[in-house]
Amino acid sequence: MKLSPKQTEFVDACRSAGLSSPAKRSDLVAVANDLGMKYAPAWIVQNSDMRTDERGMFIVPNLDGDTPAAPAPAAPAVQGAAAPEPSLNAEISAIRGMTAGAVTLIPDSMKTYVPWGHHETCETVIKSGMFAPMYVTGLSGNGKTTMIMQACARLKRECFRVNITSATDEDDLLGGFRLINGETVWQDGPVVAAMRRGAVLLIDEIDLGTHLMMCLQSVLEGKGVFLKKINEFVTPADGFTIFATANTKGKGSDDGRFAGTNVMNEAMLDRFDWTLEQEYAPKGTEKKILLKKMKSFGNVDSEFATLLTNWADTIRQAFSDGIVDEIITTRRLENVCKAFAIFGDRETAINMALARFDDDTKVAFRDFYVKMDDSVSDAPEQGNEIFDPSSVGPNTVMNLAVNYDDRDSVKHRGAKWNQDLKKWQINGNTFHADPEFWTGWEPSIVLAAETSNCPF
Repeated sequence: MKLSPKQTEFVDACRSAGLSSPAKRSDLVAVANDLGMKYAPAWIVQNSDMRTDERGMFIVPNLDGDTPAAPAPAAPAVQGAAAPEPSLNAEISAIRGMTAGAVTLIPDSMKTYVPWGHHETCETVIKSGMFAPMYVTGLSGNGKTTMIMQACARLKRECFRVNITSATDEDDLLGGFRLINGETVWQDGPVVAAMRRGAVLLIDEIDLGTHLMMCLQSVLEGKGVFLKKINEFVTPADGFTIFATANTKGKGSDDGRFAGTNVMNEAMLDRFDWTLEQEYAPKGTEKKILLKKMKSFGNVDSEFATLLTNWADTIRQAFSDGIVDEIITTRRLENVCKAFAIFGDRETAINMALARFDDDTKVAFRDFYVKMDDSVSDAPEQGNEIFDPSSVGPNTVMNLAVNYDDRDSVKHRGAKWNQDLKKWQINGNTFHADPEFWTGWEPSIVLAAETSNCPF
């Protein structure tokens, strides 16, 4: 095999290091490091002709007189499709392969991770070694992606995570030619790289993708894929499997909560063996998660963790009942714990976590929490005037400060729910029928702008 001067230099360095062909990847990396390169050369570790039947072993041409067998005559190349052989340099090696050299894609184990829900199912599927593509769906911030990556971490399996956007296409997924230092180089995409290595492929937010992802049909069948641009058929190695995560079931988002999600092709959806629906963790599990996060942040408050999980659970029930339009995720509770560690104040942590919501939602969520935690002040909103019962006429409409758990108490007394404002309201006649009772619910006379779709 005719080698370039730089390739010859690498082979000579391998010979000086006492290597023989075939050589281990780790030994090739060590030689590359001695030559000032970060990774093993791509012309060896990314060249299918240099691979052996033994995993992680590569032929080093001209080292012991070994050269790869001459390939069968290829079909006539399409003009413009052929690529010159890349020269030996660290830049090409780094760009061409995410795992060229000693780098591993086995996820790091999280000390704060708590296995729950479908974790055991994911581990069992990965451990089986069978190809079994799975679709994991659920609301945002409930640990779908983390669960899959931590299952890989525990089993010491490589995980190729691919984040999907509306622009993701075949070139991003399967690979393509790249112009690097004036040379045209084929680079495997993450899907093909995972197939070759028998790794776990994690397709994150798959419902953001479009028809440009239909190149994955044969991959989802476990049958491999034909790379048209280089005239090569890639068969998945043992252990290769696929997980996909999404906030929807592939039918789009009617309420607009998950903007950008699309209605997925039914033929693609049908190629997933099973669908796992991921809910938010039970309160006991979620508290364990928060306590571990607090410990990692350096400020543990067990009572605060309990209050946060109860608060989130109440809001999620209200969301399920259609009373509120937003939700508190586990991820947001972790952010509260981080703010609490930094500022050392519960109220500040809560307020910072709620700042992303609109004013009405922010006030409602804060009220939910204030009812649970006596240490947080229940100060009136700026601009609110002191309530004067004498100013209440028969047709005056008032908002009430009602906790979710107390909604039935006011409903049975005549209060009505304003769906637009997400508030319980009464009119003057209802108030004067039992003013002592209603005063306990902090009535406030509504502004003219708040009378939209008033239930009275």
